[in-house]
Amino acid sequence: MTYTDPHLVRTLQVILEFLGTFAFAISGIRHAAQKHFDWFGGYVCGFAVAIGGGTIRDAMLGVRPFWMSNIMYVLVTGLALFLVILSRKWIKRLDNAWFVFDTLGLALFTIAGIQKTIALGHSFWVAVIMGCITGVAGGVIRDVLLNNIPVIFHKEIYAVASVAGGLTYWTLFSLGMGLPLTVIVSFLMICIIRFVAVGYHISLPTLHDEDEKKT
Repeated sequence: MTYTDPHLVRTLQVILEFLGTFAFAISGIRHAAQKHFDWFGGYVCGFAVAIGGGTIRDAMLGVRPFWMSNIMYVLVTGLALFLVILSRKWIKRLDNAWFVFDTLGLALFTIAGIQKTIALGHSFWVAVIMGCITGVAGGVIRDVLLNNIPVIFHKEIYAVASVAGGLTYWTLFSLGMGLPLTVIVSFLMICIIRFVAVGYHISLPTLHDEDEKKT
C-alpha cells in the first residue's frame, strides 16, 4: 500500500520529527538535570534521546539518518536545553509536564517511524516494529547514559503503548481512513494508554525465577 499524496506524507513526517525531537530532547535533558550533569552533558543526553531511535531505524532501513540532512534538529535540542535551564527553579514542580513531553515524544516518533517505513515500501508489520524502535530506543539510550535500568524493561507501560498505537495506525489505514485522522487517533491512543497506565499504576506482570519462588 502507498499513499496517494507523498508530499503530504513527507510534510507530516517532518513536522512529527521536529516536534518529537523537541519533546524527547526536553525529556533527556530533564533526566540529566536530575543527575546534576553540566550543560554540555545535558545537551548530549538530550540529543542522544532525540535522535537515537530514529538513527537506529534509519540504519536498519538502509537510509541516511534523518537528522543529518537538516541542522534544525541540532538547534531544536539547543532550544530544549535553554528551556530546561530557564525552568530549573521549578524543575521538581514540573514533573508532570516532563512526563507529558516524554509521552508526546513517544507518540510522535512512533508515528513518524511508521510513516517512513511504509514510504520506503516495507510491510506494515515491519512498520509497526520500526515505529516502536523509533519511539522507545532513545529512552533506552538515555537510561544507559544515566546508568538506570531502561524504563521499557520495568515499571511503566511504555513500549506496549507504542505497539498499540502502531496497530491502531495499521487498522485504521487498512479500513481506508484518511491520513490526518489516522495519525490523530493513533497519537491519542498512545498518549491515553500512557496516561492511564501511569495514573492508575498499571504495569505488565514481572518475571520471577524458581529460586525466588522458593524463598
